[in-house]
Amino acid sequence: MVNECNLNDVLVRPNTYDPEADGDKTTTTTPTTWSADTAMLGQLRDGATARDTPSEVSTDGSGEVRRAKWGHSIEFLLSCVALSVGFGNVWRFPQVAMQNGGGAFMIPYLIVLFLVGRPLYYLEMVMGQFSSRGCVKVYDMSPLMRGVGVGQTLIMVLILGFYSAVLSISVRYLIESFSTPLPWARCLNATNCVDSEKLEIVFNPTSSHRPSAEYYFDQNIMHSNSTKITGTIGTPDSYLALCLLFCWICITVILIRGIRSSGKAAYFLAIFPYVILLVLLIQVFTLQGAWDGIFFLLTPQWEKLLTVQVWQAAVAQCFFSLTISLGAVIVFSSYNNFSNNIYRDAMIISWLDTFTSLLSGVIVFGIAGNIARITSTTVEELSKNMTLGGAGLTFVTYPDAIAKLEAGRNVFAVLFFLMFFLLGLGSNTGIVTTIVAGVKDRYPKLADWKVVAVVSIFGFCSGLVYITPGGLEVLDVVNDFGVEMTVLTLVLLEIVTFCWMYGVDRICHDIKFMLGISTGIFWRICWGFVTFMMIFIIWILSFTPNEKTIENRAKLPSELITFGWCLFALVVVQVPIWAIYAVSKRTETGLVNKIIAASRPTPDWGPESPTTQMLYKTDVRKRAEEKRARGNTIVHNVIETLCPSFSK
Repeated sequence: MVNECNLNDVLVRPNTYDPEADGDKTTTTTPTTWSADTAMLGQLRDGATARDTPSEVSTDGSGEVRRAKWGHSIEFLLSCVALSVGFGNVWRFPQVAMQNGGGAFMIPYLIVLFLVGRPLYYLEMVMGQFSSRGCVKVYDMSPLMRGVGVGQTLIMVLILGFYSAVLSISVRYLIESFSTPLPWARCLNATNCVDSEKLEIVFNPTSSHRPSAEYYFDQNIMHSNSTKITGTIGTPDSYLALCLLFCWICITVILIRGIRSSGKAAYFLAIFPYVILLVLLIQVFTLQGAWDGIFFLLTPQWEKLLTVQVWQAAVAQCFFSLTISLGAVIVFSSYNNFSNNIYRDAMIISWLDTFTSLLSGVIVFGIAGNIARITSTTVEELSKNMTLGGAGLTFVTYPDAIAKLEAGRNVFAVLFFLMFFLLGLGSNTGIVTTIVAGVKDRYPKLADWKVVAVVSIFGFCSGLVYITPGGLEVLDVVNDFGVEMTVLTLVLLEIVTFCWMYGVDRICHDIKFMLGISTGIFWRICWGFVTFMMIFIIWILSFTPNEKTIENRAKLPSELITFGWCLFALVVVQVPIWAIYAVSKRTETGLVNKIIAASRPTPDWGPESPTTQMLYKTDVRKRAEEKRARGNTIVHNVIETLCPSFSK
């Protein structure tokens, strides 16, 4: 075994771990001892540990509160599927694809997914599983940047309210889908209204006529009013409030026992929506003209690849689709067994997410092709008119399209909104799990049901804001300023922390220690340079709003825009606040020394198991000695980081 003084170093050393500075204290092990340690690590990788159980209390008799674990690795996989495959795929992907010309959007989206989405998804999974820490505590690797994790948790709190509100609207539509005829298919005492069941296109910005589906959503569901005119957002709709309460009861029941209950629910939440998607896909293939829409989605328009807006939309969609840089992926993987094959899971989930987005796109564009055929127009012209922002595509364009179907309208409506509800339920449980993990990392002895109950009550109360007559305007502001802009800012800082401050080379060594596999040059280059540069360019462009964004903001009261900037500041300011706090807690002399010390990992950084952590500390010291022995030239370090095989 490793000499006992290694563990003492971990427990009593000041809040900095620097193997190079600690070279004089390093205890070397004999080859025989190291072989025994390696064999023990092999057993840990094979899963021979009590940490496979979902218990939160250690089994060594110490009474220490230990992090809960998934009951089975498949529960983690399905929970990540339920989290990532949700609103971003079914709601946002078809809408963004329509707004950016179908096939013109597909190539940039796939490129961004390959160079940004998958590397970040794998990176976040690695950091969560290796450290068994949530999205705040994972910054024990560099306490100076802990504000990034706090900011990501605040973003989840903001998303918590409007995601559940959108979910409640889908419940209302699901209930109404059992009515015959569909309540939004015909106009009821509305002027300048055209029945949605009529086979004609009325989504024309130059026309004063609007489809009955739009009137139904604005007047019957949301009772929409402009906050700029009324000066207030109004009061919540009572029917939607009941639907919202139902949604939060479902979320609370699923999460009442933590991941032990949510892991079981994932079997249904992740799998059943695919059954509905396949049923819808089969039905779409029977529609006349469906292939016209599908070909429009899959046919690239090469000239639009040079359009900045298309690439910007691709990056934003990638983030929403995979749910990266929000802390949820880190939290979910932190409940894994240390030896779980995270590389396999990351590849499965990222490709499955892409497949689901394409599947949803095929269904939506297939319906669009059918409508284009029966209304004697083209899919391209139809896509220009079917680009309502916000919730418009889900609750206006989709219902209008369903009302135009010649057969099976109610079946289509029930299946679609049931699928939308289940996907949203999976996304919302992931959001709550992330917030609960942040609280329990700070207060580990709190019972799961208490934290879940408090978060659910807060989520219900905040969700009421978005089901008021002016709620959708508030939703757009919170989403634009509090989520989209802040996510891009924090993900840049996350990459800087993980890949530059902690280091790509050390991450790759951690992967080798945890999984026994080497990291290829593709991942090293993406983590070290490519991913950061692509996001940085989009981040710069995001501060220059396009004409449509300027036009939409002009319709909002200045107070609401100011509120949006305050949300942005509230999230981003966490970074300097927590950095100042981390520096102030240091005992070193001199500001520079304090900053350097605060940027290094804490002494307990590493695997959760004390035995595995001792092996890890020994491995880190061994590598530090080897690095000192061969010298530390800048060129050599760069080569070692990007392609270690050439540095030997």
